Amino acid sequence: MERREQVIRLWFDMWLENEDKGIKDLFAPDCLYIESWGPKYMGAEAVKRWFSDWNEHGRVLVWDIKQYIHSGRQTLVEWYFKCTMDKSGTDAFDGVSIIEWDERCRMKYLKEFGCKLPNYEPYGEKEN
Repeated sequence: MERREQVIRLWFDMWLENEDKGIKDLFAPDCLYIESWGPKYMGAEAVKRWFSDWNEHGRVLVWDIKQYIHSGRQTLVEWYFKCTMDKSGTDAFDGVSIIEWDERCRMKYLKEFGCKLPNYEPYGEKEN
């Protein structure tokens, strides 16, 4: 479990530092990565290209891990993410990643889910 958490932390740190420190070592060559709003990247080479392209126009400001949940060959990661983009400004949301690992502790499947912030209570304050 510790190795998995190190891999995830390195992946998040790459975004925070805007530096590829071995994407092809973290992801299986035939991986599938699905972002929370729909884009999917098939293969480590596509993930590497997306990382490079995204970082030309954006900057990750915060990517904090709240918790890890491990089960068999899967890990769930709950996190908070904040970024700024050249054209759209600053955005922040809570999220969860579902990760499946290969036998070499590389990510072979990663799917993100996002929760828009701030959260709000649609019915206002609750009455006692």
